[in-house]
Amino acid sequence: MQRERLTSERIRKLELPSNIKQVFLWDTEAPRLAVRATAGSKSFIFESKLNRGTIRRTIGDVRAWVLEDARNEARRLQTLIDQGIDPRELERDKKEAKAAAKAAKFAAEQEAERRKHFTLKALCEAYCENLKGKGKAKSARDALSAFNCHVFSTEHAETTAGEVTPHQIAGIVRSVFETGKERTAGILRNYLVAAYNAARRAPFDPTILSKLIDFQITTNPADPVPAIGVNRGERTLTPEELKEYMDALGDTPVEQMLRLHIYAGGQRMIQISRAKASDYATDTGTLRLWDSKGKRRTAREHLIPLAAKGKAILKALSAGKAPDTKLFNSERAAGDRIAEIREKMGGPYFDTRDLRRTCETMLAGMGITKETRAHLLSHGLGGVQDAVYDKHAYTKEKRSALEAWEAKLAEIIEGKPEKRKNVTSITKRKKAA
Repeated sequence: MQRERLTSERIRKLELPSNIKQVFLWDTEAPRLAVRATAGSKSFIFESKLNRGTIRRTIGDVRAWVLEDARNEARRLQTLIDQGIDPRELERDKKEAKAAAKAAKFAAEQEAERRKHFTLKALCEAYCENLKGKGKAKSARDALSAFNCHVFSTEHAETTAGEVTPHQIAGIVRSVFETGKERTAGILRNYLVAAYNAARRAPFDPTILSKLIDFQITTNPADPVPAIGVNRGERTLTPEELKEYMDALGDTPVEQMLRLHIYAGGQRMIQISRAKASDYATDTGTLRLWDSKGKRRTAREHLIPLAAKGKAILKALSAGKAPDTKLFNSERAAGDRIAEIREKMGGPYFDTRDLRRTCETMLAGMGITKETRAHLLSHGLGGVQDAVYDKHAYTKEKRSALEAWEAKLAEIIEGKPEKRKNVTSITKRKKAA
């Protein structure tokens, strides 16, 4: 073993014989330090023994290390061995710790990126997109409007959705409630509950938009916020008010839509506004609407066998129109016209829901059975009996009801009582059978 006090000059002059793969020059000042020369390179190395085993570590290239630094590194390594510590294991531990720290940093960056994108605002928008994908375009628009007005402008909009607390949700809802908008506050609370529930179920429900899975929602912070009870509408128009309303309707498309709304028994305005020319069968006088209200996965076909006045309106509107052409204006246009008429009439407030309630209340007063009214107005049909077992179309009953209803309207509008056709009672029909 060649041993000399290492100097820069001696390291420079160290040469590798042609017949040898490597040669060592050991230092006298730091006995465990050597310079190893191989083909094309020279490096500082450390060699010692631990538990009867040889430990050799490469310190580094002689061009990158100052000699004195190499000696200090050799002394440090020997100190570890004197303490019974294997430098190789220590280095492995450091590498593993460094790798773990790097992985943790990457995960933290990824989480920060996720937190930045998966906010309360993003959750609300994804929920509306989910509604739209299920064919509930109006519900999607209504929900997005509520979120725009009352959520997106709050300090919590950019909070990570999974970190929003019940107290924060309650604060959002309370701020709306305290302005006197009780119904709006209740609707907003319900939308927030539904948005979080959709995200929570998304990993397990293939019918829910997969984008909601990424929010990683496991709890619903809106659940603890109690539902806000709102008084159900009680407003019905008197016969005199209904006459004044009908007299105010002209012949514009939107007013024809409003007139049909009444002659058809108070159907939902949003469904009427979607009707196309192909939805009216001139041979039978039947209008087809699509009812997507509630939790239906697909819209339910809702057929309305119109009486004379309703047929006349649709015959004129559908004449010469392409099958895919819409028959009426939008629901918003209808609401605007109702507001204009209401303002001229004065008196208590009313809207399309009140008009629908008026129609059904008067139909009930005429003796039209609850079952027939339910099928005519497409509500309360979600039970097992109606959804699975009762497949009767109720066409005859609905047509009789609308014929009687037009006669009743004639009495109201013209003041000339007309003989009403008998309406087949469901109870009597069953007894006769």
